[in-house]
Amino acid sequence: MTENTSDNDARVALITGASRGLGAALAEALAPTHHIVAVARTTGALEELDDRIKSKGGSTTLAPMDIAVPEAMATLCRGIHDRWGKLDLWIHTAVHSAPLTPANFIDPKDWGKSVSINLNATSVLIPYVSPLLGETGTAVFFDDARGGEKFFSSYGATKSGQIALARSWQAETERTGPKVRILSPRPIATAMRARFFPGEDREKLMRPGEEAARLLPEILAD
Repeated sequence: MTENTSDNDARVALITGASRGLGAALAEALAPTHHIVAVARTTGALEELDDRIKSKGGSTTLAPMDIAVPEAMATLCRGIHDRWGKLDLWIHTAVHSAPLTPANFIDPKDWGKSVSINLNATSVLIPYVSPLLGETGTAVFFDDARGGEKFFSSYGATKSGQIALARSWQAETERTGPKVRILSPRPIATAMRARFFPGEDREKLMRPGEEAARLLPEILAD
């Protein structure tokens, strides 16, 4: 992890999938009040995020890692524990958006990657992150699963599975914490959505920064 140092008493937010889109926008929105641990595979995009946050007086720790590698996630969480001893917030936006295809034409490679990133990685991260969040931290997931919609077979099935897993965790921790929030973002002008809906009028879509500002009060609510 590459660290832009911060106070030991800082509020710490882990964002998995922080390099672009809603994840990056939320990282910037949270930076005035949180030290951001930014996870993504694309080092260049993370460094650009770091520049934007530092230019506004914020601080980051960059973690160019693949969330689908359990050993990398174990190293990440151990590093967070050793540095801060806890997390205040985990926002999970990392996702694999497999190409749209009829269910009877699913590509095994795309299916495997969707299962690995959208579902398996979440099942690994929840046990790793939960002790860091403790009783008072918050985990946030985003429900845009499109389960059962035509041509969304790989994405819809695996993202729906991720949200089902998050809902189970939410029910299990209702009395004990951490808080688990499952939010529904509005349609956002991201590269992923452009791949799903190439002919869509993007002027009618939310910009990532706008949607981050709208969602932030729900994310930070007591």
